[in-house]
Amino acid sequence: MKKITIILILLIAQLGFSQSTADFFTKADAFFKSYVVNGRVKYNAIKKDPVVLDELLNMASTINVSTSQPKTYQAFYVNAYNLAVIKGIVNKYPVKSPKSIKGFFDKTTYNLGGKVTTLNDLENKILRKKFPNEARFHFALVCAGLGCPPIIAEAYKPSILEKQLQRQTVKALNNPNFIRVKGKKVQLSQIFEWYKEDFTRNGSEIDFVNTFRKEKIPSGGKVSYYPYDWSLNQTK
Repeated sequence: MKKITIILILLIAQLGFSQSTADFFTKADAFFKSYVVNGRVKYNAIKKDPVVLDELLNMASTINVSTSQPKTYQAFYVNAYNLAVIKGIVNKYPVKSPKSIKGFFDKTTYNLGGKVTTLNDLENKILRKKFPNEARFHFALVCAGLGCPPIIAEAYKPSILEKQLQRQTVKALNNPNFIRVKGKKVQLSQIFEWYKEDFTRNGSEIDFVNTFRKEKIPSGGKVSYYPYDWSLNQTK
């Protein structure tokens, strides 16, 4: 009888876990669809009515995810990062840039997945450290600057995460404004400079980019990095 009780408790706990994560992904999806247009965020509208954003972050604070379910874990924290960034901007809006907010990435904390974390730690310790071979995170995590790949008007979901990460990476690396090729000169986003180790685990930066390019960049190209645009990714 005791064993049956324990099993029932575990099943109920697992059901609660599944329902909470599923609910989070559904509500996050509706939020991004409502407040993201053409890769930019309606911060002004969210500022006027922050109820849904606050509800999502409250949900995210109580959800527990495990690396034993990597797609759920990754999708949850990518969404949580993007929601926390939006919250950080909304709290100080109107602002011209996330960089104009002191401690935006390394001091301001959020309770996500039962852990108090900064944006930097979420990116570097919770995601990159645990999944060092997944460089595509860089095309899904959006830091509120126009230099970032554009935020998508949907939530990242475990069941389609692979397709979403692939799509966003292909989109970014085929964008002539993001990867600037002129003859043998190749200008890359500073993302490639800051996280060079992520993009050179299996070759050069050009090798990584070409994995996702339709028009391949010739080998031997001279690589440089253009300045990052920290202007706010807002839309009215």
